[in-house]
Amino acid sequence: MAKPTANFVCTECGWTTLKWAGRCGECQQWGTVIEKDAPAQPRTAASRPAAGRAARPITSIEPRETSHTPTGIAEFDRVLGGGIVPGAAILLSGEPGVGKSTLLLEVAARAAKHGQRVLYVSAEESVAQVRLRAERTGALTPELYLASETDLATILGQIDEVQPALVIVDSVQTVASSLVEGLAGGVSQVREVAATLIRVAKEREVPVVLVGHVTKDGTIAGPRLLEHLVDVVCQFEGDRQTALRFVRALKNRFGPTDEVGCFEMTGDGIAEVADPSILFRSGSSTPVSGTCVAIAMEGRRALPVEVQALIVASNAPQPRRVVNGVDSSRVAMLLAVLERRCGMPLSGFDVYVSTVGGIRLTEPAADLAIALAVASARREKALDAHLAAIGEISLAGEIRAVSGSAQRAAEAARLGYTTVVDASALHLREAVRLAFASAHDDALDVPEF
Repeated sequence: MAKPTANFVCTECGWTTLKWAGRCGECQQWGTVIEKDAPAQPRTAASRPAAGRAARPITSIEPRETSHTPTGIAEFDRVLGGGIVPGAAILLSGEPGVGKSTLLLEVAARAAKHGQRVLYVSAEESVAQVRLRAERTGALTPELYLASETDLATILGQIDEVQPALVIVDSVQTVASSLVEGLAGGVSQVREVAATLIRVAKEREVPVVLVGHVTKDGTIAGPRLLEHLVDVVCQFEGDRQTALRFVRALKNRFGPTDEVGCFEMTGDGIAEVADPSILFRSGSSTPVSGTCVAIAMEGRRALPVEVQALIVASNAPQPRRVVNGVDSSRVAMLLAVLERRCGMPLSGFDVYVSTVGGIRLTEPAADLAIALAVASARREKALDAHLAAIGEISLAGEIRAVSGSAQRAAEAARLGYTTVVDASALHLREAVRLAFASAHDDALDVPEF
């Protein structure tokens, strides 16, 4: 019996398979598996460029200012770099139910109220459902046109008829083209739909906003080519347990990629949070042991985040380590450094560490605040309410400087934190001593635990 031979090969890594696959099993690239004995594609012959399209020296090209049109939502404009650029293709991704449609409906309503005609194409909801949400959020305006379509050709016809100044398609994975085989959401369909809408945006100088689904691991569904085709990629983040939402720019050809917009989901829609500094701190006016404020960076914005720790004696052979909003492995490392470098016994205690407001701290700059909160909880001595901590802790107990230290310190001073413990303390033992000294403790050395 003849042994079957591999008839399909990946053009990127050379992986072979007996049958065709949309995604390479080796390099995980989409659309790169082709048939070995497939007929060769005809080569493209060279052609002369059309009149006015010939290449010119870059110095002979007149510069053109890229104008941003504000959306009327300051936090969204912050992420976009000032507003929406004519002809831009914007991709907004996020988990189901996080508020993508609510935000874009508000963007469409703000633009329509300023005299711009907006076409909102909903491929997942009927126009009646969108109208109900618009009535609840106060987004009813005559210049906002709604359409519920899943066919690409029909959407192009709607654009020709309405002649909008802004097009929103919710979502790109639910729109299909009759010229391409496969179901909506497939690789070929997503590529064709996105490429066609982006071509319309460039030809007519009409910005197009596409909503993209995400997979289980949080990445944008479909081929990565979708992210390369668009001009701006924004990610809508949030926890269903809290009303806080963040919009981050992962890619932006017209502005910065390190800005973050802060929003809050309310019963009337989505609201901007211009100053979120009060969202991540407890409202208690009395200092409580086991709390310390860290100055975290979200994009270019410095935010005070309160870290809380609770320590309870345990008789279990393996004490519990429960964290919320911080990295569990990072907390375990800090507990080991505190016990080994500062002489703080923690092996016989259950340790609980959490942040206030549901925010997640992933940067090492929060190490010092976590360590001071644990030290305060272990001694049952409250730190000064006007103390903030900034710094990364090494395994040797050294405190390292972090990026944006000047901006963090300036934000701490603006919010009234008169004492900032940072890398100038050099070592964790000295930082603990300074923290308790600021709380009017009489001890000059590290307290005995």
